[in-house]
Amino acid sequence: QVQLVESGGGLVQAGGSLRLSCAASGIIFSIYVMGWYRQAPGKQRELVATITSGGSTNYADSVKGRFAISRDNAKNTVYLQMNSLKPEDPAVYYCRGILRTYDYWGQGTQVTVSS
Repeated sequence: QVQLVESGGGLVQAGGSLRLSCAASGIIFSIYVMGWYRQAPGKQRELVATITSGGSTNYADSVKGRFAISRDNAKNTVYLQMNSLKPEDPAVYYCRGILRTYDYWGQGTQVTVSS
């Protein structure tokens, strides 16, 4: 059974930082492309960042320079370090694992930013 379990969300002041984690099980984690996506109320889910099996990263323009995605294949975990959080960053953040036709999502973790 495949599971992606996010953690680390919460309430933070604008300008603050949070680190999200996504622990994967039931997949060969090291060969998956892993990503973080977010969905704010009334908006479509959008890409935040991805990291390939080789460690190449890609970011949405809105988070470049503020967020950093990383992975620890020994721990089957992908991280999202979020710095300088802005009022437009609050959303449910989802972890995603992709390998060819295999596509798995976590249940999401809420991030709230207070001004």
